[in-house]
Amino acid sequence: MSDLIDLRVPVAEPRGFAILAKGFRPLFLGAGVFAVLGVPLWILVRANVAAVGDHLLPSVWHAHEMVFGFAAAVVAGFLLTAASNWTKRVTAVGPWLGLICVTWVAARLITPLGGVVPGWVIAAINLSFPPMIVIAIGRPIVAAGSKRNYGLVIVLLALFAAQAMTHYGALSGSVRWQTLGPRLGVGLVTVIVLVIGGRIIPIFTRNATGAEGIRTIRWLDVISIASAVGVVLMDVFMVRGPAFTAVAGVAGVASLLRARHWGFRASLPNSLLWILHIGYLFVPLGFALRALAQSVPAITDSTALHALTAGAIGVLILGMMTRVSLGHTGRPLKTPPVLTLAFVFVVLAASIRIVGPMLPGVATPAMYLAAALWSVGYSIYLVRIGPMLCRPRPDGRPG
Repeated sequence: MSDLIDLRVPVAEPRGFAILAKGFRPLFLGAGVFAVLGVPLWILVRANVAAVGDHLLPSVWHAHEMVFGFAAAVVAGFLLTAASNWTKRVTAVGPWLGLICVTWVAARLITPLGGVVPGWVIAAINLSFPPMIVIAIGRPIVAAGSKRNYGLVIVLLALFAAQAMTHYGALSGSVRWQTLGPRLGVGLVTVIVLVIGGRIIPIFTRNATGAEGIRTIRWLDVISIASAVGVVLMDVFMVRGPAFTAVAGVAGVASLLRARHWGFRASLPNSLLWILHIGYLFVPLGFALRALAQSVPAITDSTALHALTAGAIGVLILGMMTRVSLGHTGRPLKTPPVLTLAFVFVVLAASIRIVGPMLPGVATPAMYLAAALWSVGYSIYLVRIGPMLCRPRPDGRPG
């Protein structure tokens, strides 16, 4: 497990622009910019002030971009960086990394241009990004025989398939396929959160605090991940009713119980730790809400999904982006006060986005407030961390 603890282990990389020295640098920067701009744009679209073309339905565009744009970029940046440390091999750097990033940016810019740009061109550019990441990560993992990480490659391939469903739906005019793709994407990114979160959160907490009793429980890890995969499969086949409630409920309970011994209380004095714990807690909340949405009218499926997206994915992403950015750029793993404020804003944004729609008459104002807090939180990350991503490490080490 030691290769998962210190993401600052140096791996020799080709020299060049600092921003292309490691995958996290350009992809975290791009994801941060999109997080700041993409959510307010969706609010304008929802208010009929702006439009995003006709390739995807507006609500599908929002879901597609947050899952296959924002979240996928962060997952890719993290795995490109972590996989090189797991395997002691280069993943993607220099021009190859630059091509990956240009493809990602092109997809974000061209997707809202449906009606101007042919749909097949939009689909082709969007679907070019995931295979690049699979190749860049999969080659060193397979070459190093890192079998414990084969599953991550499989999940990335499934994420590609989910995105392909979305664009197939757009090209064929099928609303079902359009909406199913992002839903599966949310489930698959949640599986990645369960796998990576279960590896790093307890270890980071134990190393930083020295607290005793921090441990993982293997059988709960297995049940948690397996039941989360079960939820994804039930979404694929549109299984609902008591069976879905049971599986989502098991996923929620198991994902909560597995975190009992991860040192949450010990993490509270350190915002770089508690942001990971709180972000993770949105996972069991999201599964619980998905289970309850089957029978509780006040809880919509959209609210339950936002517990996983704005909550688990959005909050954990900000925490991990901050930690990886500080560590890999040679800075101390200590959160500046302004970044702690950013963490608070994003947690509040997720909480308001979940609770607001359940309260009569405040759903729309709550959505606007949540969007504003989210954008401010990620803006702080960009202003404080963005320049570090573009500069070489002060100690001269690679990465």
